[in-house]
Amino acid sequence: MGGHRLFDATYNMMGRGLDVSSYRHSLISANVANVDTIHYKPRDLDFNDTLQKAMAGPPPREMALTHARHLDTGPPPDPIRASVYDNADAYHLDSVDIDEEMSNLVENNMKYRTTAEMMMRKMTILRHAIAEGGS
Repeated sequence: MGGHRLFDATYNMMGRGLDVSSYRHSLISANVANVDTIHYKPRDLDFNDTLQKAMAGPPPREMALTHARHLDTGPPPDPIRASVYDNADAYHLDSVDIDEEMSNLVENNMKYRTTAEMMMRKMTILRHAIAEGGS
């Protein structure tokens, strides 16, 4: 009965979704912080495209290799990459559109919170299943 794991592909997808949202939040925060910085080019990533690329790769290591005799469970996950806005004018103060950044921040926050809520509900189901099987 191979293939049964405690944490299935849904946990993996939600975990990577949280990673992508967290990274995007740091990009948007940097854009807002540098709204008055000359020569700054804002950066962002496409959430859906980045998540699809992250899911297409091999699953990340679930354990750290701390000894030479530990079994290697696969490569580390690929780092998430951002892209620079091509249409940004880095030589003027208005290279960052603060309205667009705030809109992106709200959208990203909603995705993060929704994914975190789904993860908590799945953990509640797992906790319920464990409690029922123990008595």
